[in-house]
Amino acid sequence: MNLEERFSLAGRLALVTGASRGIGRAVAKGLAEAGADIVAVSRSADSLKDVCDDVEALGRRCQIIACDVSDVAAVHRLFEQISEQGLLADILVNNAGIEDVAPSTQVDEALWDRIIDTNLKGAFFVAQNFAKPLMAAGRAGSLINLGSLTSAVGVPTATPYTSSKSGLLGMTRALSAEWARDNIRVNAIGPGYFRTELTEAFYKDKDWQARLLDKIPMGRFGQLDDLIGMAVFLASNASAYVTGQILYVDGGYLASI
Repeated sequence: MNLEERFSLAGRLALVTGASRGIGRAVAKGLAEAGADIVAVSRSADSLKDVCDDVEALGRRCQIIACDVSDVAAVHRLFEQISEQGLLADILVNNAGIEDVAPSTQVDEALWDRIIDTNLKGAFFVAQNFAKPLMAAGRAGSLINLGSLTSAVGVPTATPYTSSKSGLLGMTRALSAEWARDNIRVNAIGPGYFRTELTEAFYKDKDWQARLLDKIPMGRFGQLDDLIGMAVFLASNASAYVTGQILYVDGGYLASI
Protein backbone atom coordinates (compact mmCIF):
# COMPACT_ATOMS: atom_id res chain seq x y z
CA MET A 1 0.00 0.00 0.00
CA ASN A 2 1.51 3.31 -1.07
CA LEU A 3 1.11 6.62 0.75
CA GLU A 4 -1.80 7.80 -1.39
CA GLU A 5 -3.65 4.53 -0.78
CA ARG A 6 -3.10 4.80 2.99
CA PHE A 7 -4.92 8.12 3.10
CA SER A 8 -7.59 7.29 0.51
CA LEU A 9 -11.21 6.97 1.65
CA ALA A 10 -12.45 5.63 -1.69
CA GLY A 11 -15.29 3.17 -1.20
CA ARG A 12 -15.96 4.38 2.34
CA LEU A 13 -19.16 5.90 3.75
CA ALA A 14 -18.82 8.60 6.39
CA LEU A 15 -21.65 9.72 8.66
CA VAL A 16 -21.08 13.26 9.96
CA THR A 17 -23.36 14.71 12.63
CA GLY A 18 -23.72 18.46 12.97
CA ALA A 19 -22.76 18.64 9.30
CA SER A 20 -24.67 21.76 8.32
CA ARG A 21 -22.06 24.33 9.29
CA GLY A 22 -18.70 25.03 10.86
CA ILE A 23 -16.46 22.11 11.72
CA GLY A 24 -18.97 19.47 10.61
CA ARG A 25 -19.40 20.97 7.15
CA ALA A 26 -15.64 21.41 6.67
CA VAL A 27 -14.87 17.85 7.76
CA ALA A 28 -17.63 16.36 5.60
CA LYS A 29 -16.20 18.15 2.57
CA GLY A 30 -12.67 17.08 3.48
CA LEU A 31 -13.63 13.41 3.80
CA ALA A 32 -15.37 13.64 0.43
CA GLU A 33 -12.22 15.13 -1.09
CA ALA A 34 -10.40 12.02 0.15
CA GLY A 35 -12.95 9.82 -1.63
CA ALA A 36 -15.70 9.07 0.90
CA ASP A 37 -19.41 9.29 0.28
CA ILE A 38 -21.24 11.20 2.99
CA VAL A 39 -24.34 10.86 5.15
CA ALA A 40 -24.89 14.41 6.40
CA VAL A 41 -26.90 14.73 9.60
CA SER A 42 -28.33 17.75 11.37
CA ARG A 43 -31.52 18.73 13.17
CA SER A 44 -32.86 20.34 9.99
CA ALA A 45 -32.67 18.68 6.58
CA ASP A 46 -32.96 22.07 4.87
CA SER A 47 -29.76 23.25 6.56
CA LEU A 48 -27.78 20.44 4.90
CA LYS A 49 -28.34 21.45 1.28
CA ASP A 50 -25.14 23.51 1.04
CA VAL A 51 -22.86 20.81 2.43
CA CYS A 52 -24.36 18.23 0.10
CA ASP A 53 -23.82 20.60 -2.81
CA ASP A 54 -20.15 20.80 -1.73
CA VAL A 55 -19.86 17.00 -1.56
CA GLU A 56 -21.62 16.32 -4.86
CA ALA A 57 -19.49 18.94 -6.62
CA LEU A 58 -16.55 16.66 -5.78
CA GLY A 59 -18.25 13.74 -7.51
CA ARG A 60 -19.23 11.98 -4.28
CA ARG A 61 -22.69 10.91 -3.14
CA CYS A 62 -24.39 12.71 -0.25
CA GLN A 63 -27.41 11.55 1.73
CA ILE A 64 -29.31 14.03 3.92
CA ILE A 65 -30.99 12.81 7.10
CA ALA A 66 -32.51 15.04 9.80
CA CYS A 67 -31.91 13.86 13.36
CA ASP A 68 -31.71 15.42 16.81
CA VAL A 69 -29.01 13.30 18.43
CA SER A 70 -30.24 14.16 21.93
CA ASP A 71 -33.33 12.05 21.13
CA VAL A 72 -32.28 8.39 21.45
CA ALA A 73 -35.34 7.15 19.54
CA ALA A 74 -34.46 9.50 16.68
CA VAL A 75 -30.91 8.13 16.65
CA HIS A 76 -32.29 4.59 16.27
CA ARG A 77 -34.45 5.78 13.37
CA LEU A 78 -31.43 7.43 11.74
CA PHE A 79 -29.57 4.16 11.53
CA GLU A 80 -32.68 2.26 10.48
CA GLN A 81 -33.00 4.65 7.52
CA ILE A 82 -29.37 4.04 6.57
CA SER A 83 -29.80 0.27 6.83
CA GLU A 84 -33.03 0.29 4.82
CA GLN A 85 -31.12 1.84 1.93
CA GLY A 86 -28.59 -0.99 2.02
CA LEU A 87 -25.86 1.32 3.33
CA LEU A 88 -23.30 0.71 6.06
CA ALA A 89 -21.31 3.65 7.39
CA ASP A 90 -17.75 2.73 8.37
CA ILE A 91 -16.63 6.22 9.37
CA LEU A 92 -18.42 8.28 12.02
CA VAL A 93 -17.64 11.88 12.91
CA ASN A 94 -19.47 12.61 16.14
CA ASN A 95 -19.52 16.38 15.74
CA ALA A 96 -23.01 17.52 16.82
CA GLY A 97 -22.68 19.77 19.85
CA ILE A 98 -23.94 22.85 21.61
CA GLU A 99 -22.31 25.33 23.95
CA ASP A 100 -23.54 27.85 26.48
CA VAL A 101 -21.90 29.71 29.33
CA ALA A 102 -23.15 30.77 32.74
CA PRO A 103 -21.70 31.06 36.23
CA SER A 104 -21.92 27.61 37.79
CA THR A 105 -24.10 28.95 40.59
CA GLN A 106 -26.67 29.92 37.96
CA VAL A 107 -26.70 26.70 35.91
CA ASP A 108 -30.14 25.11 36.10
CA GLU A 109 -31.17 21.56 35.29
CA ALA A 110 -32.51 22.50 31.86
CA LEU A 111 -29.20 24.03 30.74
CA TRP A 112 -27.19 21.11 32.15
CA ASP A 113 -29.41 18.51 30.46
CA ARG A 114 -29.50 20.34 27.13
CA ILE A 115 -25.71 20.33 26.82
CA ILE A 116 -25.05 16.88 28.26
CA ASP A 117 -27.87 15.27 26.27
CA THR A 118 -26.43 16.49 22.98
CA ASN A 119 -22.69 16.49 23.56
CA LEU A 120 -22.30 13.31 25.61
CA LYS A 121 -25.43 11.17 25.72
CA GLY A 122 -26.19 11.80 22.07
CA ALA A 123 -22.60 11.07 21.06
CA PHE A 124 -22.69 7.75 22.92
CA PHE A 125 -25.89 6.49 21.35
CA VAL A 126 -24.79 7.54 17.88
CA ALA A 127 -21.54 5.64 18.47
CA GLN A 128 -23.41 2.59 19.74
CA ASN A 129 -25.72 2.48 16.73
CA PHE A 130 -22.76 3.00 14.40
CA ALA A 131 -20.80 0.09 15.89
CA LYS A 132 -23.55 -2.53 16.08
CA PRO A 133 -24.04 -3.13 12.33
CA LEU A 134 -20.28 -3.07 11.74
CA MET A 135 -19.81 -5.77 14.37
CA ALA A 136 -22.64 -7.83 12.89
CA ALA A 137 -21.06 -7.59 9.44
CA GLY A 138 -17.52 -8.19 10.68
CA ARG A 139 -16.45 -4.86 9.20
CA ALA A 140 -13.80 -2.46 10.46
CA GLY A 141 -14.62 1.16 11.24
CA SER A 142 -13.25 4.45 12.46
CA LEU A 143 -15.09 6.63 14.96
CA ILE A 144 -13.95 10.22 15.46
CA ASN A 145 -15.35 12.21 18.37
CA LEU A 146 -15.04 15.99 18.45
CA GLY A 147 -13.51 16.92 21.75
CA SER A 148 -12.31 20.30 22.88
CA LEU A 149 -9.59 22.08 24.80
CA THR A 150 -12.04 21.64 27.68
CA SER A 151 -11.38 17.90 27.43
CA ALA A 152 -8.04 18.83 29.04
CA VAL A 153 -8.50 22.09 30.96
CA GLY A 154 -11.22 23.76 32.99
CA VAL A 155 -12.90 26.88 31.67
CA PRO A 156 -14.75 29.18 34.09
CA THR A 157 -18.49 29.62 33.39
CA ALA A 158 -18.45 26.62 31.02
CA THR A 159 -18.94 23.80 33.53
CA PRO A 160 -21.67 21.88 31.64
CA TYR A 161 -19.76 22.11 28.35
CA THR A 162 -16.45 21.22 30.01
CA SER A 163 -18.10 18.27 31.73
CA SER A 164 -19.53 17.04 28.44
CA LYS A 165 -16.22 17.24 26.58
CA SER A 166 -14.22 15.71 29.45
CA GLY A 167 -16.77 12.92 29.52
CA LEU A 168 -16.45 12.51 25.76
CA LEU A 169 -12.72 11.91 26.14
CA GLY A 170 -13.40 9.26 28.79
CA MET A 171 -15.95 7.66 26.48
CA THR A 172 -13.41 7.70 23.63
CA ARG A 173 -10.89 5.80 25.72
CA ALA A 174 -13.40 3.30 27.11
CA LEU A 175 -14.91 2.48 23.71
CA SER A 176 -11.49 2.19 22.11
CA ALA A 177 -10.48 -0.44 24.66
CA GLU A 178 -13.77 -2.32 24.31
CA TRP A 179 -14.09 -2.26 20.52
CA ALA A 180 -10.46 -2.70 19.46
CA ARG A 181 -10.86 -6.46 18.96
CA ASP A 182 -13.80 -5.72 16.67
CA ASN A 183 -11.43 -3.59 14.58
CA ILE A 184 -13.34 -0.40 15.35
CA ARG A 185 -10.96 2.39 16.21
CA VAL A 186 -12.17 5.25 18.42
CA ASN A 187 -10.28 8.53 18.58
CA ALA A 188 -10.99 12.21 19.12
CA ILE A 189 -9.92 15.53 17.69
CA GLY A 190 -9.47 18.40 20.14
CA PRO A 191 -9.85 21.70 18.28
CA GLY A 192 -8.27 24.74 19.80
CA TYR A 193 -9.74 28.18 19.26
CA PHE A 194 -11.67 28.20 15.99
CA ARG A 195 -14.07 30.95 14.98
CA THR A 196 -17.39 29.30 14.08
CA GLU A 197 -21.06 30.16 14.49
CA LEU A 198 -21.01 28.19 17.76
CA THR A 199 -18.21 30.34 19.22
CA GLU A 200 -18.87 33.66 17.47
CA ALA A 201 -20.06 35.40 20.65
CA PHE A 202 -16.57 35.19 22.17
CA TYR A 203 -14.83 36.70 19.16
CA LYS A 204 -16.86 39.89 19.28
CA ASP A 205 -14.69 40.93 22.24
CA LYS A 206 -11.48 42.36 20.71
CA ASP A 207 -9.70 42.50 24.07
CA TRP A 208 -10.47 38.80 24.60
CA GLN A 209 -9.04 38.03 21.16
CA ALA A 210 -5.83 39.90 21.89
CA ARG A 211 -5.33 38.23 25.27
CA LEU A 212 -5.92 34.78 23.80
CA LEU A 213 -3.65 35.27 20.79
CA ASP A 214 -0.83 36.04 23.21
CA LYS A 215 -1.29 32.50 24.63
CA ILE A 216 -1.23 30.69 21.27
CA PRO A 217 2.38 30.08 20.18
CA MET A 218 1.47 30.10 16.49
CA GLY A 219 -0.10 33.54 16.97
CA ARG A 220 -3.39 32.90 15.17
CA PHE A 221 -6.77 31.27 15.60
CA GLY A 222 -7.53 28.00 13.89
CA GLN A 223 -9.02 27.86 10.40
CA LEU A 224 -11.46 25.11 9.53
CA ASP A 225 -9.09 23.72 6.90
CA ASP A 226 -6.63 23.01 9.73
CA LEU A 227 -8.89 20.17 10.92
CA ILE A 228 -9.36 18.36 7.62
CA GLY A 229 -5.99 16.62 7.50
CA MET A 230 -6.44 15.26 11.02
CA ALA A 231 -9.91 13.96 10.22
CA VAL A 232 -8.72 12.22 7.05
CA PHE A 233 -5.77 10.73 8.93
CA LEU A 234 -7.96 9.29 11.70
CA ALA A 235 -10.57 8.01 9.25
CA SER A 236 -8.06 6.33 6.95
CA ASN A 237 -5.68 3.37 7.04
CA ALA A 238 -2.86 5.83 7.70
CA SER A 239 -3.89 5.61 11.37
CA ALA A 240 -4.58 1.85 11.40
CA TYR A 241 -2.72 1.36 14.72
CA VAL A 242 -4.06 4.49 16.43
CA THR A 243 -6.96 4.19 18.86
CA GLY A 244 -8.00 5.71 22.18
CA GLN A 245 -6.23 9.00 21.47
CA ILE A 246 -7.22 12.65 21.37
CA LEU A 247 -5.17 14.71 18.94
CA TYR A 248 -5.22 18.44 19.64
CA VAL A 249 -5.22 20.94 16.81
CA ASP A 250 -4.55 24.10 18.80
CA GLY A 251 -1.55 26.01 17.47
CA GLY A 252 0.51 24.88 20.46
CA TYR A 253 -1.86 26.29 23.10
CA LEU A 254 -1.90 23.31 25.48
CA ALA A 255 1.86 22.81 25.18
CA SER A 256 2.50 26.33 26.42
CA ILE A 257 0.14 26.81 29.35
